[in-house]
Amino acid sequence: MPSEASSPDLAHLLSHAERRVGRRLAAVLAEENCSVEEWRVLSAIADGQGHPMSEIADHALMPAPTLTKLVDRMVAGNLVYRRPDPDDRRRVLLLLTGRGRILHQRAAHRAHSEQSRLLNAIGDQGELARLLPLLAATIDGLPAVAPSRPPQR
Repeated sequence: MPSEASSPDLAHLLSHAERRVGRRLAAVLAEENCSVEEWRVLSAIADGQGHPMSEIADHALMPAPTLTKLVDRMVAGNLVYRRPDPDDRRRVLLLLTGRGRILHQRAAHRAHSEQSRLLNAIGDQGELARLLPLLAATIDGLPAVAPSRPPQR
């Protein structure tokens, strides 16, 4: 266990925060019989525009094969449906069904309420107002993989 004098490890702090927030979100979404992964898929396509699987995989933070299995279950549960992209018939777009839209609305209400509770519990709203854009900028500014460096001798 690091001493209090040591500087915080950014990766560890972010991972720890993500796990805690993720557990809280999972508990809230479970009340709607919705997993965090399903929530991310529903959120990605809630605009009704239809989105390709590659875009949804990025949003849902899932590898494509895992997403495909999840989407297959969501199709079977009548939450989403696939249709060919009218601009590129090789691509498939994913859209919400009526049942999926209702689940998204209910889950969104719960998720946003939980986020508000969490942000209020953390404290200073001014700092939080700066934190969220800072995290978004950090994500947008970082490459997916650290650049490789030649081994040092």
